[in-house]
Amino acid sequence: MVLSKLERFSSLEGWKQWLHTPAEWVCGFDLPFGLPRELVQTLGWPTEWLACMQHYASLEREGIRAQFAAFCDARPAGGKFAHRATDRPAGSSPSMKWVNPPVAYMLHAGVPALIDAGVHLPGLWAGAADNLDAQGRARRVGLEAYPGLLAREILAARSYKSDDRAKQTPERLIARKDLITALEHGQTRLGLRLKLSHAQRDHLIDDASGDALDAVLCMLQAAWAAQHGAPWYGLPPNMDSLEGWIVTAPA
Repeated sequence: MVLSKLERFSSLEGWKQWLHTPAEWVCGFDLPFGLPRELVQTLGWPTEWLACMQHYASLEREGIRAQFAAFCDARPAGGKFAHRATDRPAGSSPSMKWVNPPVAYMLHAGVPALIDAGVHLPGLWAGAADNLDAQGRARRVGLEAYPGLLAREILAARSYKSDDRAKQTPERLIARKDLITALEHGQTRLGLRLKLSHAQRDHLIDDASGDALDAVLCMLQAAWAAQHGAPWYGLPPNMDSLEGWIVTAPA
């Protein structure tokens, strides 16, 4: 799998504009595409995915936090958050978390933009009619990716990144080097080998925040999905059509 280039967006609006750019791609996005069914049913929200996401997008973040906090407060210690079926096999945070990391807000910002751009989200939403080619195939396909899932396959519990400069340690630098080397040799269950230029490799190593490397991990997950192709792109056909599924997570 060849990395041709890395693109950065300085704002959410810039990313939204890119989504509307005419192109054909299968892309992995590092944000949740759905909420836990248990949460949605408890709150009395629509249980059809598009209607649920439209309702969610209509809410202010403070209101989301208040409703989610009240849900958690009513539950026993050790089980405060509701989980999606994909969370445990993927090792991901509950998509309703509003802190550490605030993935609920990432969903709130990202999924409405994907809907507005008409992107096809397999198992969840067909996308807009103008996103289809002459053969009726989706031009732009979006999948929920999670770089930590692929990184842990190689590094186990070793950390390879931090936004905190004080935690950007030599150990994390070595972990990034080990992770990249393993990806280049195809040492994951995805069966894909990453091809980088020397400059790209240096950039991925030097980015201590891990943002660039996370983007590459999502790219590899999307490439695996593209190999599987329509209609499921490697997602389990029996996935919950409200919650969604993280691509490459074991079914």
